[in-house]
Amino acid sequence: MTAMTSRERILRMFQHKEADRIPIVDKPWGQDTLDRWVADGMPAGADYQDYFGLDKMIRFDIDNSPRFEERVLEETEEYQVYTTCWGETRKSWRHMTSTPQSIDHIVKTPDDWRLAKAGMTPDRDRIQWGHLRANWSGWRNEGAFIMPSVMFGFDITHSMMMSLDDVLIALVEDPEWCGDMFTHQLDVTLALLEMVWAEGYTFDALRWPDDMGFKGKQFFSLQTYRDLLKPLHRRVIAWAHGKGIPAYLHSCGNIAPFIPELVELGLDGLNPIEVKAGMEPLAIKREFGDRLTLHGGMSALLWNDPDEMEAVVREQVPILKERGGFIFGTDHSIPTNVSAQDLKRILDVVRAVGRYE
Repeated sequence: MTAMTSRERILRMFQHKEADRIPIVDKPWGQDTLDRWVADGMPAGADYQDYFGLDKMIRFDIDNSPRFEERVLEETEEYQVYTTCWGETRKSWRHMTSTPQSIDHIVKTPDDWRLAKAGMTPDRDRIQWGHLRANWSGWRNEGAFIMPSVMFGFDITHSMMMSLDDVLIALVEDPEWCGDMFTHQLDVTLALLEMVWAEGYTFDALRWPDDMGFKGKQFFSLQTYRDLLKPLHRRVIAWAHGKGIPAYLHSCGNIAPFIPELVELGLDGLNPIEVKAGMEPLAIKREFGDRLTLHGGMSALLWNDPDEMEAVVREQVPILKERGGFIFGTDHSIPTNVSAQDLKRILDVVRAVGRYE
């Protein structure tokens, strides 16, 4: 079969059709991983996707935040304390990639939310028009798969605007407040995406992150999902389908009870299928593989053992790739303990067993 572009290859997976091979889409955990690969021989400044022959999946940002003031509060050789446009105070290591420590938030009450909501308006200057003009034709010419980064729902609220404890309590005690936050975030997002689309910057899928689970469990009940998030997921999926593009959810953790609900809504793709949280990619493929494209499902805990990782790839990829509907990747991102040489070895095996005849 003739070699395809990343865009052609990934679209075939969403159509549940075979391609020349399965797409390979992944990213490093952070700068530490990139530094490791440079030490292993990757040229400094190289695009890791080009260096390792990964498929190009390009994301561009839109800003639906409250636009709170961003400033640095404290800085040392080791860390930085700063505020974000979502009203969170964070502490991050300066020379090591990690999840930032959340220190404080502006939004703690419904009154605080009303202040934030007033700052969340769908203005044209929230879109990086210059970035799109400068890069769009290049992305299209190289056959990249293009998606906006869309922010709304439970995950963005608890990870960027409020504390997790406050959001979980509000889900039970004041679900109307949560519903208003989630809905307004989506209202602004879709208004901005309409502007982008109207200017001719059409994209290939609509992807949004909404981490609804952790290890072995979900953050909330199935009924809470049905009451507060499912209507919004229905709406965003319908918006994407109205543009003729797939809808694609990133949700970390174990969200197994939610999958039938998502498939019922017409969700096209799910990532990252977190094995280390209890997700079972082969079981999901068996039950939903004709309707749902899976991206990920390769446990990040195995990647520093190339022999074990190769065995998993040879066992599972031939099943996962059946009738299309599979994009290879880790169940989160490539850890820092994976050398460039071991990654190349694993990817060579993926390309070999992931080909369609």
